[in-house]
Amino acid sequence: MQVNDELVDQLSTLARLTFKPEEKEGIKTDLQKMISFIEKLNELDTTGVEPLLFMSDEVNVLREDEVKGSITREEGLLNAPLRDDKFFKVPKVIRK
Repeated sequence: MQVNDELVDQLSTLARLTFKPEEKEGIKTDLQKMISFIEKLNELDTTGVEPLLFMSDEVNVLREDEVKGSITREEGLLNAPLRDDKFFKVPKVIRK
């Protein structure tokens, strides 16, 4: 695959990027190197190689769901800088 100005312009439009004309030459060179690398990978014989779905053989490594105690509402509000009977008070962030 050849990298030309048209391809760079198309990719820059999709990526919402703008490049100066002098930057395009460097980008074309970099893109050509990336494409050459991928084409080189396509030359490898991957017959019999299973696709890698997970980085390890472990499945569902999750902790057991245990019921544990929690703090009361009053304890949770003890260190709150502003509060009322049941809730934390925070500054208003939405203005009309």
